[in-house]
Amino acid sequence: MLQSSSNKKSTIKKQAESRDDNMPRDRNQNPPSEVIKVFEMAESGNQTGLSPQLFYEIVQQSPLAISITDKRARILYVNPAFESLTGFEHKAILGENESVLSHKQTPIEVYRDLWATITGKQSWRGTLVNRRSNGEAYLAELHISPVLDAEGEITNFLGIHRDVTELHALEQQVRHQKTLIESVLDSAPVLVALIDSERQVVLDNQAYKKLFTDLHGVQPAGLFLDALEQDGLDLKAAAADNRGFWNREVRLDLTGQVEPRWFSVSGAWVDEFDSTAGSYFSVPSAGRRCLLVVASEITALKHQMERVKMHHLRASLAEQQRVQGMREALSGAIFQLQTPLNVIQAAASMLERGADPSRTREILGQVLASGHQAMENLRSALPTELQEAETSVNLNALLHDVLTLMTEDFLSQGVTIDWQPQAVLYSINGRPNQLRGMFMRLIENALLALAEAGHDEKEIRIVTSNREDGVEVLIQDNGPGIPEALRLKVFEPFFTAWKQARGRAGMGLPMVQETVNQNGGVVDVNPAFEQGCQIRLRFAVPNRQRALEEGRS
Repeated sequence: MLQSSSNKKSTIKKQAESRDDNMPRDRNQNPPSEVIKVFEMAESGNQTGLSPQLFYEIVQQSPLAISITDKRARILYVNPAFESLTGFEHKAILGENESVLSHKQTPIEVYRDLWATITGKQSWRGTLVNRRSNGEAYLAELHISPVLDAEGEITNFLGIHRDVTELHALEQQVRHQKTLIESVLDSAPVLVALIDSERQVVLDNQAYKKLFTDLHGVQPAGLFLDALEQDGLDLKAAAADNRGFWNREVRLDLTGQVEPRWFSVSGAWVDEFDSTAGSYFSVPSAGRRCLLVVASEITALKHQMERVKMHHLRASLAEQQRVQGMREALSGAIFQLQTPLNVIQAAASMLERGADPSRTREILGQVLASGHQAMENLRSALPTELQEAETSVNLNALLHDVLTLMTEDFLSQGVTIDWQPQAVLYSINGRPNQLRGMFMRLIENALLALAEAGHDEKEIRIVTSNREDGVEVLIQDNGPGIPEALRLKVFEPFFTAWKQARGRAGMGLPMVQETVNQNGGVVDVNPAFEQGCQIRLRFAVPNRQRALEEGRS
């Protein structure tokens, strides 16, 4: 049952005077009338039937420092926790302004915001630099609320604060350690990235961010993992067995750059521990499994190795071209000799069916025999084509070799190369040197087309891309193109449509087609391309094809 206002006031006074003797007497304080009103308003606003004395005792025994002021911030009441925290006894601080606690290191703007908020009848929460009675500074996390009367006017302010100096020191220590770790990572000459199970980067360093920028927003970590998986690394099994990997070479071909970039990639598995509230009383358990990837760029080292390789490759391709040139010339001679031999063969057959001029038939027979002998001699003179073993081939690498070898040709003819490789291209089974020679012939054809077109702007675009079941290579130029009627005929032996054949026997594209067929691919002229000529080459990737067939079955 609720008491009247006068009865409640007298009750609080009596109970305050007869407070439990177990509490130290010097910490007791009789609440002034203004404070009594605050507790009366608290009691009248609650619907639980709690007495004003209970409210007062709760405040007195609270471990948080609590103070009550008038609307001018003059201190009317402090609880024992306030005395213990600040060192100010209530007898000394009552009647003082709350500003007596200020250490003068808090910016004036903070106090202005505080005062504007609470006088606007809103609660304010923030942190101030306060001082104890001995002048020692401490950090106070403060919550001030205005106390309103029945008419909604401010009568008092209630302040609650706690010392967060040690907590701030710990937070600063963690922040400094984090900054130190980040500084070490950012200054390291390697790329570092922490990747979660969804392949999202949760931590990286400056070297990684720079490569991310170079890749135009494509995550390097994803490309590294794609390349490693293509190279046979089972990441799921490695994660399950906690098996890392070390110094695995990864090649990235960047759009617009002829030179690839090479990285030595290592990885180790790291477990994040469960930090949710539910794990507070349990033994820390593993949460997400993350992959720590460390990569160092080895492009310079690879370039040194590439220069040695290119020296040998240039000599090898030169020999291959010499042999191919001889084969092309001799094949042309054989083809030209075959026609008169066929005529002689027909004439001899006619003579056998008609009159029997024995002498003429004998001479024709001798000519025919000599012709056949010449044909056999020419065939035997054909250089033996070297049989190259099949191996796993990266077409980006082969095209890069060819572009490097032909750089002087591009510069001398003023041709721009637009190189657009797939960053991580599927590997195919093929014969590397044979494929290099094929690409060289296709690019030489493109150079001839540009020379005949006579355009001011000459461009050759080379695009590689992964397809569902294999790899596609596009080699296109902005030359005159190939008429629709000739798109199949250009692949016939000894056919040439060049205005200036320059000694060519018309065996270039037929030999390209033969090479493509021998390496499990197909080649055609794209009929939909109208800005010049676009040659399309497609090569199967056995593992991809097998996976697709198994997926469809």
